[in-house]
Amino acid sequence: MDLGKVETLVKAQQLRDQFDNLEKHTQWGIDFVEKYTKFVKERSEIEINYAKQIRNLSKKYQPKKNSKEEEENKYSSCRAFLSTLNELNDYAGQHELIAENLTSQIISELTRYTQELKTERKSHFHDGRKAQQHIENSWKQLESSKRRFERDCKEADRAQQYFEKMDADINVTKADVEKARQQAQMRHQMAADSKGEYSSYLQKFNQEQNEHYYTLIPHIFQKIQEMEERRIERVGESMKTFAEVDRQVLPIVSKCLDGMTKAAESIEPKSDSKQVVESYKSGFEPPGDVEFEDYSQPMKRTVSESSLSNSRGEAKPEKPSSKSKGKLWPFIKKNKSPKQHKEPLSHRLNEFMASKPKMHCFRSLKRGLSLKLGSGPEDFSHLPPEQRRKKLQAKIDDINKEIQKEMDQKDALTKMKDVYVKNPQMGDPSSVDPRLAEISQTIEKLQFEAQKFEGWLAEVEGRLPVKSDPPRRQSGLYETQNNIQTTVNNCAQDRESPDGSYTEEQSSETQIKVPSTEFDDEFDDEETLPTIGTCKALYPFEGHNEGTISVAEGELLYVIEEDKGDGWTRVRRNEEEEGYVPTSYVEVFLDTNAKGAMTYI
Repeated sequence: MDLGKVETLVKAQQLRDQFDNLEKHTQWGIDFVEKYTKFVKERSEIEINYAKQIRNLSKKYQPKKNSKEEEENKYSSCRAFLSTLNELNDYAGQHELIAENLTSQIISELTRYTQELKTERKSHFHDGRKAQQHIENSWKQLESSKRRFERDCKEADRAQQYFEKMDADINVTKADVEKARQQAQMRHQMAADSKGEYSSYLQKFNQEQNEHYYTLIPHIFQKIQEMEERRIERVGESMKTFAEVDRQVLPIVSKCLDGMTKAAESIEPKSDSKQVVESYKSGFEPPGDVEFEDYSQPMKRTVSESSLSNSRGEAKPEKPSSKSKGKLWPFIKKNKSPKQHKEPLSHRLNEFMASKPKMHCFRSLKRGLSLKLGSGPEDFSHLPPEQRRKKLQAKIDDINKEIQKEMDQKDALTKMKDVYVKNPQMGDPSSVDPRLAEISQTIEKLQFEAQKFEGWLAEVEGRLPVKSDPPRRQSGLYETQNNIQTTVNNCAQDRESPDGSYTEEQSSETQIKVPSTEFDDEFDDEETLPTIGTCKALYPFEGHNEGTISVAEGELLYVIEEDKGDGWTRVRRNEEEEGYVPTSYVEVFLDTNAKGAMTYI
């Protein structure tokens, strides 16, 4: 006999009374497959949710279009971060692929296989129960024939004993004896028939029992065993696939991580710092060396003949010595000059100023409002040279893009017109002419604008000569006029600063034009504005406009009026020369003892 069959028979003999336990075990196996399928499904859902969260995170930190974050991509660190976000997005895609493969290769397959396994198990145990029922029925038939044979044998014995008793009794008639003999013979015949039937059923049962335990049950158990082995093997393959699904995406995940590492290694601190320098450098040259000042000699001041204080007979009090200023220059504290009594002067000129139009005050108010709103001159002259150059270049680039856009539209309309000319049925060529004329005018305007900004850019870059007017020396009359306007019109806070960006004609402003000699005798008692601090020129400035003063780099000046918010500071070089300079061009140190003064740079 084959060794495999012997082993199967042995197993069948060992498990013949464990049919119910096998049924329970196979049901547990199916439950285990369903449990593992549920585990993989939950893992797939985790991967999907994780990928979704990673994608949302990457999208959240992506720079918005036309925003400050998009402009920051010029820095290598920002570009590296953007690359990391893109790699992270691809990384999320790999986790989505894991979830997809788990669903298609494990979950779907195991779900289908579980249904097949349930059907196969049901069939095997149905066959087993059928075979078990058949052998039980055969056993019942055998037992029934055996009991009948036993009963017939007992009845035959009783009939034989009765016949023998009747035959020995001399008082019984011959007919009764013959009847008892026939009855005994019939019972013996019935016993013989029951014996034959019992023998037949016994032989049949033994044959069926042998077939049941050595053929049918081993065959069914073999199928159940194969089913269980296939189930276990299928679970093992699924577990292997579970790992392989992750392993398949590892090369792509590794590339994503390598991309993140490469992006981090591409960061160039020096390049980023250079970008900062290029973005914010002003183009001014550093200040020169500070000249030696002879502290042993008293400061000499030159008084202009047109100064209002020139007609005074008494000598001016000297300024604080240069020695003390040199020691305490960053934190200097100057003695406040005596307060000027302007009331007599106001009374003398009150009637004259009452009839003067107050255009200067409205003009100053307009200028102050424009500064508060953040508007600047069209040529960006309020910016430092390098920043101005960048602004002009950016403006030129934008205009050129607009010109190119209009040129493309013009070319397209021209081609359309040619098509209409060749094929009148498609459209009227004259319908395109108004639009072409409009585009041509727009192009001309843009080209004019581009030329204007290119001229300013050339001026900044030094390709064109810069207009240089000799600085105008301001007399005491100009200072007095400003003081009068401040007192009468109460518009000092809105005084227009002569920054050169004001394009209003000179004739549109009414000014006081009175010979200085006419008022010299009336201003004998008027003091000049007191100094409220000192300042040092950080950059050279050429005062081309009226009211400004030219300064050299590193020059020390006196501050007589602080910045009122319009970007200009009023300074004095000596008793005869004063005017406005840009606040950003000087380093100011105000006297903390002066009213309302504060130290700033």
